[in-house]
Amino acid sequence: MWFWLALGSAVFAALTSILAKIGIEGVASNLATAIRTMVVVVMAWGMVFITHQQIGIRDISQRSWIFLILSGLATGASWLCYYRALQVGEASKVVPIDKLSVVITLVLAFVFLHEDFTAKSLIGCILIGAGTLLMVL
Repeated sequence: MWFWLALGSAVFAALTSILAKIGIEGVASNLATAIRTMVVVVMAWGMVFITHQQIGIRDISQRSWIFLILSGLATGASWLCYYRALQVGEASKVVPIDKLSVVITLVLAFVFLHEDFTAKSLIGCILIGAGTLLMVL
């Protein structure tokens, strides 16, 4: 199941890039990010209420609140940077650089979450990095 959800995420992320590049024309990047964020907020809370998960809000620990808020701040910073980069750059160059987040995530997961970093992971990171360089140069 996780594979199909991750694949869906990749497809929707690709659509996000193309739709954003078209939609951001003539719109300030921060304003475009705010509009996108409002849509995401409505959609996310809609899913919470549709699935009746709102009752769980009282059970969230202080630690979880802190890390979810930090994650939200990181998401916001990422989106602001991404939309500005899309506005001034080509989608075919911005998106591969943005996807270096895969490599950065693997390294951070190894350092902070103590997840395995295998030879296969290292080779994958090198290939992603090399592929990114080939696409943007």
